[in-house]
Formats: sequence, structure tokens, C-alpha cells
Amino acid sequence: MTDLFSRRHFLAATGGMLAAGAVRSAPLLAASASAPRKVIVDADIGVDDTMALLLHFAPEVDIVGITTVNGNGTLDNTTRNALFLSEKFGIQAPVAKGAGVSLDNRTDTAPTFIHGDNAMGNIVLPSRINRTVDARPAWQMIVDMVHAHPHEITILGLGRLTNLALALRHDPTIATLTREVIVMGGGFGLHGDLGNVTPAAEANFKGDPMAADMVCGASWPMTIVGVDVTFQTTMTDAYLQDIRDQGGPASRLIWDVTRFYMAFHRQRLGLDAMYVNDASASAYLLRPDLFKTRRGAVRVVCGGVADGESIQKPASKRFPPGAWDNRPEQAVCTDVDPDGVRNLFARVMRGH
Repeated sequence: MTDLFSRRHFLAATGGMLAAGAVRSAPLLAASASAPRKVIVDADIGVDDTMALLLHFAPEVDIVGITTVNGNGTLDNTTRNALFLSEKFGIQAPVAKGAGVSLDNRTDTAPTFIHGDNAMGNIVLPSRINRTVDARPAWQMIVDMVHAHPHEITILGLGRLTNLALALRHDPTIATLTREVIVMGGGFGLHGDLGNVTPAAEANFKGDPMAADMVCGASWPMTIVGVDVTFQTTMTDAYLQDIRDQGGPASRLIWDVTRFYMAFHRQRLGLDAMYVNDASASAYLLRPDLFKTRRGAVRVVCGGVADGESIQKPASKRFPPGAWDNRPEQAVCTDVDPDGVRNLFARVMRGH
């Protein structure tokens, strides 16, 4: 790993306030007394995935693999973006190319009006990237790493869950060998939001509802951070500018890639800030104490007008026999401390 995002730099960061109007100061995260947590990041690398990926250069985390899927961009674009970011910031983890179509063979047009034509906010990317993709398909790399490090791997799912579902199909035993799965996806209406691409569905789950339902039904410990919670945290230009002005190349990259994304929020959503979607899942990985959760079995609707809708049967409630029976209880985030998430992100980025 290059010094740009080294653990030494992270631990050397000092307290104090950002420029006027920025987030409150908060204690730095203490380095874990144990070995850093091994994390596979499974993502459709776009603007918000870039923000999420950069959060993992905290001392508690060791990214051991990156797997790609289509979504925010085409599969070729999201894979190139993963290679670009891993090279730019010295992430030594292998990058494996994943699924370009859903389990039921859906293909969708990339939302270029949100993430730009290159899924990186239309920033200029280098014509040559030296990093190359791993020879294995994404599902195979996930299976291999889980078996190589039993009960140690956390999978952070930031896109459609096709790769995870394929890994389960090829080797169901990985569910009992994975330490934890944290997913940004779905929506449970807890703050009035069920979805962001239809009134009922969020983009990641809607893009492959069969995969989402399979992954939510596996026996691994799982936490879902839905849009009803990620929408509670926003970042303004003033906040991002404070980080940019006090940081280095990484902070400036965040500023650059969010210009197009911020314009989408203003023009299409009428907001003077942007939602913090994938980076909220990263925040949960680093600081689960910033979130409240509720346990219960989760199903994802496959087909019909509510295609992709996620529904939890809370463990505290009783219903007649139904489709949620005999499925594992998973944790669904119900609330978040937005200031805590912004403080965390600023702390990780300050000086980098």
C-alpha cells in the first residue's frame, strides 16, 4: 500500500475543527488491537462506490479483494474503475471481473445521467492502467478467499448481489465460513423510503432481485443498509470543499468525481446536497455503533409491480405461516447518526 492512504497517516491525523461550517470534531478511531479485518469489496464502482472504497483505508480494515458487477456503469467500466482506483491508491488486492447480467438474464442501461458516461462523474481517466484483472471470475475469487481465510472474511456488497449469489450456487458452504456480509441495498420504509428507482425498489436489489433474495436467505451473518437509512445522511459542497482544501490527492479526487453526481441531485432531486449511499455501508463496517438495527427474516420480491422490493418480518412479531419462515434472521439498519458518519468520513480523508 502506498503512503497516501497508509495506516500511519491515518493514525497521525490530529483533532480539531474543519473550516467553518464543516462537521464537528470527533475522537479518532483507535487502531484495532487485533489484526485488521479482511474485506472483499463487491461493487459496481461508480461515484458513491469510490467514496465507500476510500473509507477502507482505516487501520481496522485490510481490503483483500475487489470484485466487480455492472450497475452504476457497464461491467467493463466498473472493472476499469476498480483497476484505476486500486492502482492510484496502491491497493494491492486482486481485482476480479464479475457478472454483467442478472441471474434471470436481465441487462440494464447504465444510469449515465447519475454517474456519467464512465461511471466516475466524467473525470478524465488515464489511457493506460497497469493493473490487470485476476484470471478468476468474481464468484470463484470469493469462494477461494473465504476458504483460504475461514471465518475471517467480511464481504461488503455495494452493488447488485449477483456475484455473491453465484458464489453461493457454486459452493453453499461459504455461508458458514464467512465472518459477515454488509450490503447497501433495499429499503424498508422506515423513514418513508422503499426505493429509489421505483416506488417499491432500490437500484441494487431491483437490478437482480433473485440474487438479493438468495443472499438475504443465506445463513451468513448479514446487515442491510437500505436507502431509507442512507438517505438520512447527506453531504453538501461546503462539507466536501472543506475536506478537499485540507486533504491531498484522494480528497481532491472525491471532490472531482462528485461534481457530476452533485449536479444530478440538484437538477433531478431538488437537493442542495447528495445522499451518502455506499459510503454508509462502509461507515457501518467501521462504526456499527452509529446505526440502529432490527432483526428478522428478509425476502425480496421477484417480479410484478413491486419487483425488487425488500420486506423484513421483524423477529419480534408473529404472523401465520408464510414465505419468511425457515429463513435466517438478518439485521436491517433502522436509523443512523448522520453527523457521526460525516465525522468518520472527514477523519479518514483529512490529509489524504
